[in-house]
Amino acid sequence: MAHYRITLLPGDGIGPEIMAVAVDVLKRVGQQLEIQFEFQEALMGGAAIDATGNPLPAETLEACRNSDAVLLAAIGGTKWDSLPNDQRPERGLLGLRAGLGLFANLRPAQILPQLVDASTLKREVVEGVDIMVVRELTGGIYFGQPRGIFAAETGEKRGVNTMVYSESEIDRIGRVAFETARKRSKRLCSVDKSNVLEVSQLWRDRITQLSQEYPDVELSHLYVDNAAMQLLRYPKQFDTIVTGNLFGDILSDAAAMLTGSIGMLPSASLGASGPGVFEPVHGSAPDIAGQDKANPIAQVLSAAMMLRYGLNEPEAAHRIEQAVLKVLDQGDRTGDIMSAGMNLLGCRAMGVAIVKALG
Repeated sequence: MAHYRITLLPGDGIGPEIMAVAVDVLKRVGQQLEIQFEFQEALMGGAAIDATGNPLPAETLEACRNSDAVLLAAIGGTKWDSLPNDQRPERGLLGLRAGLGLFANLRPAQILPQLVDASTLKREVVEGVDIMVVRELTGGIYFGQPRGIFAAETGEKRGVNTMVYSESEIDRIGRVAFETARKRSKRLCSVDKSNVLEVSQLWRDRITQLSQEYPDVELSHLYVDNAAMQLLRYPKQFDTIVTGNLFGDILSDAAAMLTGSIGMLPSASLGASGPGVFEPVHGSAPDIAGQDKANPIAQVLSAAMMLRYGLNEPEAAHRIEQAVLKVLDQGDRTGDIMSAGMNLLGCRAMGVAIVKALG
């Protein structure tokens, strides 16, 4: 029997509610496939600030490091918005990524056939879309030095951020992207701004050189402005996209909204070794916290991504994904994806339905 230690980070807002559903789903699929999960819960985000004054306590990071995978729900909320920037819940997320060396973020955007009309774009544009955005997560303009707000000689202030990538940083995210494309439709589009930025010129050179190691993967390049336009014009042309931290932050959210509800989408953050972090892309939704209204599907699909990409248990991942499709086929919906004639369920009831669909 396979045995995995999973650190759970329920976080804030709706986090504990949707995490409880994901754990129930994992327990059921574990029973079916003889996979034993050892769950340990830890504090992070606003909940950790309230308890310890730190958004990422040292014991939480240590627990994550000693796990096979980390399942995160959501962090943050208006309660902590007035704190200094370096003490806010989101700092815990940056600390977790840095502490675990998570340099690759995988964000799928798949149009489920049951929800194609939830998209704000026309059915013929989005039907069949299945995109994976591979975003570099620990470099680029968010981490480059120098950075800050400085007094210039003229007496006015200047804000400075530095976009920087080394060859090794580009190569390692490139390998993740090529390997990901290889598991999908073997098409990779690299997005940069090499007509203007020297850092992007190096990016394009390295990705092109790396492609020689993956002759079975078709590589293309787009400037980021054109890529943003093409995502809306004809998203079905894309399969796997690889790009830097800033561009990936923007394009992955744009791709997510093709699906109509950000509440349906999971993500994975991976490093060279050690545990990955798997989480929904939505926020903590404090306005509906504790009201049994949250959509747990993104959390459940994040657990499926954990099984597939973090634990190499593709059969378990497939079963969970099929169970989600089954409940949607049955017409079960939470409020955010509700439409006429469907069955409105709360968070807990949706979890029960998914567990039942597993059989």
